[in-house]
Amino acid sequence: MIFEANPEVLEKVDVETKLENDNQIVLFNDDVNTFDHVINTLIKVCQHDAIQAEQCAMLVHYKGKCTVKTGPYKELESRCTALLDAGLSAEIH
Repeated sequence: MIFEANPEVLEKVDVETKLENDNQIVLFNDDVNTFDHVINTLIKVCQHDAIQAEQCAMLVHYKGKCTVKTGPYKELESRCTALLDAGLSAEIH
């Protein structure tokens, strides 16, 4: 049996997936938090491994901001709140 996909259906799924995952938490640089605090918070809140958290912290420091998590808004909202509660500067875009 040969399966032929309907292109219209596939396109709708791709668009829905794109819309769901189109949100991102952006972390911004500040002059208050230490690298260790930022790294430990990213590991705890965003489930980064140590290397990923360190790379994000370096990007934030040198570039001024970095996307630290992407996904559906509902999943990002509580993570962004936790970052803010930890004293970091973050927004969902």
